[in-house]
Amino acid sequence: MLKHFYITLLLLFVITLSFAQQPATYPRVTGYFSILQPLTTFSSGSFTSNFGNIYVVGFPFGINILKSDSFGVSFEVAPAIRTEKNISKVSSVLFHPGAMFRFKHGFTFIGRMAFESNGRFGVTPVFNQVIKKGKDASLFVSIPFPVRFGNNQPTSISMGLQLGLSF
Repeated sequence: MLKHFYITLLLLFVITLSFAQQPATYPRVTGYFSILQPLTTFSSGSFTSNFGNIYVVGFPFGINILKSDSFGVSFEVAPAIRTEKNISKVSSVLFHPGAMFRFKHGFTFIGRMAFESNGRFGVTPVFNQVIKKGKDASLFVSIPFPVRFGNNQPTSISMGLQLGLSF
């Protein structure tokens, strides 16, 4: 009887080990695609909404190289489409490298440098949260705060809302 008990315990242990989730191996490469909705911009002492005479929407996509559970690097490219007076065009392409600081519960802070094809440059702190984690893909929401300088324009700080899919 005791022999059957030990055999049962051994089988349960082996089964538990075989079904246990394996730890993530690093480095690991992931990608994502998203849509960015700028909300408001503060420049020259006043706020400007993105929903007035001009409308801008961005389509960021990128690659993340995860070095550990808590750190990674990211490279993002984000073309922006601007509509003004019923004319739509790609107004700029943003090159956006950054460092990712990953925390528990799907929260990530990303500190990005920004280089825009329209001559502006700056930094973008991004607060990112995974909403729904799936087996092959995850849904996330981000709130970026772009700070821009250069191109003979006043300094600006903006806020946006980004919704995306990582895989």
